[in-house]
Amino acid sequence: MARPGPSNSLSDVAGLSIGCAEDENALTGVTVIVPDARAVCAVDVRGGGPGTRETDALAPENLVDAIDALVLSGGSVYGLAAADGVAAAMGAEGKGFGLIDLPGVPRSPVIPAAILYDLANGGDKFWSDAPPYNALGRKAYAARSKTTPLGNAGAGLGAVAGALKGGQGSASIVTQDGFTLAALACVNSWGSTTMPNARAFWAHPFEIDGEFGGAQPVAQSFDAEDWGGAKFNPQPRANTTIACVATDAALTSAEAKRIAQMASAGLARAIRPVFAPFDGDVVFALSTGQRETSEPRALTIARLGALAADCLTRAVARGVFSAQSVGTHRAWRDLS
Repeated sequence: MARPGPSNSLSDVAGLSIGCAEDENALTGVTVIVPDARAVCAVDVRGGGPGTRETDALAPENLVDAIDALVLSGGSVYGLAAADGVAAAMGAEGKGFGLIDLPGVPRSPVIPAAILYDLANGGDKFWSDAPPYNALGRKAYAARSKTTPLGNAGAGLGAVAGALKGGQGSASIVTQDGFTLAALACVNSWGSTTMPNARAFWAHPFEIDGEFGGAQPVAQSFDAEDWGGAKFNPQPRANTTIACVATDAALTSAEAKRIAQMASAGLARAIRPVFAPFDGDVVFALSTGQRETSEPRALTIARLGALAADCLTRAVARGVFSAQSVGTHRAWRDLS
């Protein structure tokens, strides 16, 4: 029977490190995912207001076939600078893509990124011409380890999920034949992660061992236009769930793309409504290539994609479940 890995987080995927950095005063943060070796990556963008960097480079027909790191950041457009900080740090270490090795020519780290909008969620954002994200990217990269913080951590620090405090969540699964899949999500959604008039998460059918509270639905039906705890006054680019699913299975770029697309279904199971014009939902899929993919490959990709979606559903709920109240943003744990 498939079960979560030892940490039930992205850290269970062999060959990955995760680093987080926060600015408590500005109420924002950055999460950096770093493979031990350059890794195959793909992306699926479903939200109507995304903010991304280097996602076009990930297309299977393009030159880049692997990435050096992945950045998820708060700060809206300012947060894209976090990837600049990581690129500078990795470049100084001689890491990155090099078409031709030439003396004195630095390599180019490939670091896709996605951002969420936390500018209006509290904190002191009066940073004038010196946003903190370049420094936060460097700090998160330097802090990387084999653990994955949950809740008010990294890009989840300033996140708000519908009417509740959002956060950073993660979950994993290990298959009977030894493949590991995991997801990490920073949940700042417009839609609600909980059912109308209830503490139960939309993700509750996918919960394993009470990992996000075990709350059960109190009603068997609901009004189709009752969105429960969704944000009442959405603004363009003000809401987003940015996520990464990862596996130790060796994948091609095209296979990783299919898994990213399948994994996006995990957001639809956990958030209602989702992929709205106000959301910038983005899902990356990452392969560390630690285990050879079994045959028939198409069936294996279908299995991995389905499990990645399940992990992402659980990660969203765990992010909100693990969050702590900040200011006027009340956490799930503080609901009566």
